[in-house]
Amino acid sequence: MAWQSVPCLRWGVDPFPRGDGAVTLAVVAGQTYRERPQVPGLAALVAATWVQRIPRGEPAYPQRHLPTGGVEVRCRVGYEPQVAGVLTGPHVELLPPGTTVIGLRLRPGALAAVLGRPVADLTGFVVDAAELWGTAAAAAGEWVAAATTDDAAVGALQDLVATAALRAGVTGPEPLLAEATRRLMPWYAAEVRTVGADLYVSERGFRRHLLAGVGIGPKALQRTLRFQGFLARTQAATATGGDASGDGLARLAVDAGYADQAHLTRECVRLTGATPRAFLRGVGEACACGHDHSASYTPLLREAELAGSFKNAGRGAPSLAS
Repeated sequence: MAWQSVPCLRWGVDPFPRGDGAVTLAVVAGQTYRERPQVPGLAALVAATWVQRIPRGEPAYPQRHLPTGGVEVRCRVGYEPQVAGVLTGPHVELLPPGTTVIGLRLRPGALAAVLGRPVADLTGFVVDAAELWGTAAAAAGEWVAAATTDDAAVGALQDLVATAALRAGVTGPEPLLAEATRRLMPWYAAEVRTVGADLYVSERGFRRHLLAGVGIGPKALQRTLRFQGFLARTQAATATGGDASGDGLARLAVDAGYADQAHLTRECVRLTGATPRAFLRGVGEACACGHDHSASYTPLLREAELAGSFKNAGRGAPSLAS
């Protein structure tokens, strides 16, 4: 099957940084992005849902999708749904004025469970959902277009995934994948080979298992989850007016599981295409204009608090002026 690779970023910034490493913000007045937690019945498969709107009469919006470790099911209102494979770096999608996008973010390993087959061939690609679910995907697109509320539009995509899961007889990712994902979270600071050994899987077998079930290997998944943990801390600070790119960046890096700030910088460039300070400046401006990522990041902060890591995770936004 020949799949089209589609540049896919969740932050509205110019994908091509200037020579000084800064990221140019594409400000679109009235552009909104709202996440919400998944309904309990699908929580083991779906991490979050979202609705994004680009107003009419404004410039097209360069949407930056970042690696999260999960596959996404997305539908522009008026079009059929698509499935975006797991990412290993940033990709940009230009959203025209007047666009509304409904989306689900699946948990690592969820799509493989629902499809009953490996998903490594989807990594870095965007495909029509009809290639995976046939006419049911087209019907879901029609229900999204006919919806009169955000809840109804999101519900149409939820029903698509729920029906596929019911037919496959699954309620969540394969247990080994779910446990591997949990152990690769940044607050555990475990070595990849140790995680595999603790799960009674050889190093090669562990890598093969994650490539098939998640779409990336264990090291890439750990790298992605660590950066998501870092973003959770910075988003918590941004939401309450903190300066996530201030002098506290080095402390944030270590707190999120990086060896030092240089380690964070290398990983941030790999995953976002920009240095941490440049990236966070753009994020701070974009997300102050109608973005809500709490459904993604609040659970990470809560789990980190329970694990006894991520200092200040349970005390609201941290003070980043070290």
